[in-house]
Amino acid sequence: MARTGKKKDSQPQTTAQQLGSLMKSARDIMRKDRGLNGDLDRLPMLTWIMFLKFLDDMEQIREQEAKMARQRYRPAIEPPYRWRDWAAKEDGITGDDLIAFVNQDEAVRPDGKRGPGLIAYLRSLQSTNGTNRRDVIARVFRGVINRMVSGHLLRDVINKVNGIHFTSAEEIHTLSRLYEAMLKEMRDVAGDSGEFYTPRAVVRFMVEAIDPRLGESVLDPACGTGGFLVEAYTHLEAQCKTVEHRRILQEASIFGQEAKPLPYMLAQMNLLLHGLDYPQIGDGNSLAVNIKEIGDRDRVDIVLTNPPFGGEEESSIKDNFPADKQTSETALLFLQLIMRKLKRPQKNNGKPGRAAVVVPNGTLFGDGVCARIKEELLKDFNLHTIVRLPNGVFAPYTSIPTNLLFFERSSPTKEVWYYEQPLPEGRKNYTKTQPIQFEEFKPCLDWWGKRKENEQAWKVPADELLAGGCNLDRKNPNAKEDITHLPPETLVASIMEKEQKIAEIMDTIKGLLAKGAE
Repeated sequence: MARTGKKKDSQPQTTAQQLGSLMKSARDIMRKDRGLNGDLDRLPMLTWIMFLKFLDDMEQIREQEAKMARQRYRPAIEPPYRWRDWAAKEDGITGDDLIAFVNQDEAVRPDGKRGPGLIAYLRSLQSTNGTNRRDVIARVFRGVINRMVSGHLLRDVINKVNGIHFTSAEEIHTLSRLYEAMLKEMRDVAGDSGEFYTPRAVVRFMVEAIDPRLGESVLDPACGTGGFLVEAYTHLEAQCKTVEHRRILQEASIFGQEAKPLPYMLAQMNLLLHGLDYPQIGDGNSLAVNIKEIGDRDRVDIVLTNPPFGGEEESSIKDNFPADKQTSETALLFLQLIMRKLKRPQKNNGKPGRAAVVVPNGTLFGDGVCARIKEELLKDFNLHTIVRLPNGVFAPYTSIPTNLLFFERSSPTKEVWYYEQPLPEGRKNYTKTQPIQFEEFKPCLDWWGKRKENEQAWKVPADELLAGGCNLDRKNPNAKEDITHLPPETLVASIMEKEQKIAEIMDTIKGLLAKGAE
């Protein structure tokens, strides 16, 4: 018998549920729009719309705070370009008028007057001193192009975003988590260009191991969407106790650079959403500077990064490096840049700059230019630790084994500690659906400050490494042979040897079968 009667009122959605529903609905809406194809076009559009809604909610909170303090408040975005002016009304500007207002350099504004279009206006923003949110907004929107063709579908997306109010720390935290999920989805399609999403567990481990202290400057010269910088900001924020501490964190702690417009925009937004009022992220290729001209004013306390590898730079970029260390391998160029960007102790009250860098396995055993770079690293820097990551950490982007280099610009290397991060018991690999977890690094972090050789850790004298052609690809003496960490020539020889043995066994079996048939 069918039940009758009124349906119970559904429970109000949480912010997380609203955001999840928004993502699904926005995808459905945008699939209808013929002007969009794939994640690379779809996600940025939703991102900048959410960004403007978030900004307006934050601006309204600040306006109220200023009013209560009887202070004058100048908004970052002026009427009629604020979200509340053109987007908040469900029956507001739509269709061709909305597309014209968003896209055109000059259009009829929501107040009926002619003036700059929305994106053109946002790109034109600037502050009086070049150091506030208006400049950040302008830089972000230089890379924004609205690819949605239908103004009616765009209005549908705007109306759904408008139903979410980012007015509390809890809601902002929820947005940040969803935002990072969007970034990950965005980065999942970029793995074929040598740019891999660095798992949050690896990022957090690197930050915890290098332990930035308030007052130190942190740089990621290939920051992508800002994962390392967000984690470093969070690490430093926990150390803030006073207003002055907060000022140092906001103004003199977090720096980055990104060459591609889309990741650059996402990094700015990501840091803003996590609480950094004025992200100091440069746009452009960090390698486009003559490293001989890098002076003490350009150096930083800490570099945290996973630079792209496998790429190839133009000859004009290679010319920025010493003649005997020029290479087409992007990772090696970045490694040289990072070495130059670290502060020298004699110019920093005796405190050396330090770095944590993700490198492919080829960097460890490479010869030629690669070996010369490693020789400099061993002789002029203290390469104190190499953490060898297990298979699949960067799945599904690449199966290439990766390593974490930890070094500082102090004295020459005396010995290099190796730590082989193990796979969890019973696992043969990591996958996209079963990634590495931060808790798995706890034994390594416990070992970090009180080092002793064990099943996972061993050390090699620097003299031995130098004498061996700077081959840093040393296997764990306490473990079974790991064929994935062998140099290519050794790997090929090993495979051929095994194939020869298999062929011999097959011949023996054939002989026995032949005898049995007689």
